[in-house]
Amino acid sequence: MPTVDQNLSAWSVDYSWPDHGEEWSKLWGGSEAQWFDTVLPRIHPFLPADSVLEIAPGHGRWTHFLKDCCSRLTVVDLGASCIEACQRRFSACSHISYYVNDGRSLEMIADRSVDFVFSFDSLVHAEADVIQSYLEQLSAKLTPNGVGFMHHSHLAAHRRTFELVNKVPRRLKQRLEGIGLLPHDHWRAPSVSAQLFESLCSRVGLVCIGQELVNWSGRLTIDAFSLFTPAGSAWVRPNRVFRNTAFMDHAAYGRQLAGHYSRASFIRPKVEGPRAVTAISFARDV
Repeated sequence: MPTVDQNLSAWSVDYSWPDHGEEWSKLWGGSEAQWFDTVLPRIHPFLPADSVLEIAPGHGRWTHFLKDCCSRLTVVDLGASCIEACQRRFSACSHISYYVNDGRSLEMIADRSVDFVFSFDSLVHAEADVIQSYLEQLSAKLTPNGVGFMHHSHLAAHRRTFELVNKVPRRLKQRLEGIGLLPHDHWRAPSVSAQLFESLCSRVGLVCIGQELVNWSGRLTIDAFSLFTPAGSAWVRPNRVFRNTAFMDHAAYGRQLAGHYSRASFIRPKVEGPRAVTAISFARDV
């Protein structure tokens, strides 16, 4: 059960960030590929925006793209080392504000000042009390037509499965997880699900307008993406819930494309001899 203190220790003390967060995008072929293929298609109706808030940016993997989609960007993280890394990385950007928080508070953000709030691949480790705290404050921080996109845990929906998994002796469990015979929880928060998230929104005057349940490095849908907006917003609609068990298959396909088309695929030393050709196979109906 990842607490705020455990998250602080894990991401600001224990973890060395060997590739400044790019290591978490390798399955997609890099953050550029993941942004354009996976993240942006899910949030593009709400960008560009005047004011964007990013919660838990880490070393700025998504900040790099968000900064070009707004007039004002605020990043908030509980890890001082993460905020310092972002300040160094984006030192030339005068429209970004940086804050270290306690893993729960948004008191530094003015009420009715945020047009779009975003968090991806971070709050999956946040338990229900943290998610509730953020949503309570975001109900006041969002503009009347503001929208939020939050990537969070859906592990609570698989509680019984993981109760059984956790009864397996530790060493055996690790071996079976490693070869795919047992599901891995990837340190997701066991108290959070998409249904709970929707309920928490409704308690504080927010409305869930879309949720996608996704598998993450496995078969079970242990993660969720939730869109939300204030009640009365122009974006309000009945919640649409989509169970996407092909999410990681799409990541693998995106990785193939990234190896062929991404900017990084062209940044290589010149070599003698014929060009290297990468074959990409496309499935077709037969």
